[in-house]
Amino acid sequence: MKADYKNWMPKGMILGALAVAVVFCIATVIIGVASVVGKVVLVLTILCAIITLWMFLMHRAFSYNGTRQMSKQIIEGVASYVKIPDGGKCLDVGCGSGALSIAVAKRNPNAQVIGIDRWGKEYASFSKNLCESNSAAEGVGNTSFQQGDACKLDFPDETFDAVTSNYVYHNIPSKDRQAILLETLRTLKKGGTFAIHDIMSNSKYGDMESFVKKLKDMGYEEVKFVDTTNGMFMSKWESTWMSLSGSAILMGRK
Repeated sequence: MKADYKNWMPKGMILGALAVAVVFCIATVIIGVASVVGKVVLVLTILCAIITLWMFLMHRAFSYNGTRQMSKQIIEGVASYVKIPDGGKCLDVGCGSGALSIAVAKRNPNAQVIGIDRWGKEYASFSKNLCESNSAAEGVGNTSFQQGDACKLDFPDETFDAVTSNYVYHNIPSKDRQAILLETLRTLKKGGTFAIHDIMSNSKYGDMESFVKKLKDMGYEEVKFVDTTNGMFMSKWESTWMSLSGSAILMGRK
């Protein structure tokens, strides 16, 4: 059995975009480009074709079976910053297909990793069963998975020795994603570590430099805000065309 971590750009979405592009293309041929309507349909055809190509390139870059394997690089990179004491517990928020939870569990075999996710219809191929199946395929026995809400975690204060997340919070409709970060950090024990990777641009998160200062003022230590688009996980060019500009890891100790 082999783990299947899926792809956040599903083939079905690509095929759907391709089908729309084909329909517009056929309509362009039938209508012609002499009329205003024909010109509009032609523009729509070109836009759909460009979107389809972008989706295809994204799928290829993030595929675990491809040559670029960006997802794997990011997952392994984030997991390398998660340190859990023997007998400790880690929370992975938005575990999706279980990739980060499992990577962390492998690096910390004497700790327990709990992955939570809402597993919504947006990513219908991701599920608790998939996470458990991937864990079994990887031979990992120190993981567990359950449904949860990142905005209101069902755990008491100071439950975990480490918390982590990868590309989750920017997908949550919110006017204050810094509050979601604080909700995650609420569950972290004193002395516990955190490594949260996301698109932390100013438009999505506000001023993160000020947030780092806020955490330090609250007593957090070794807090760092590390850009991951400078060659760490991707190049500036990749982050631009993939719409991942602003990707960074927030890490530190409570």
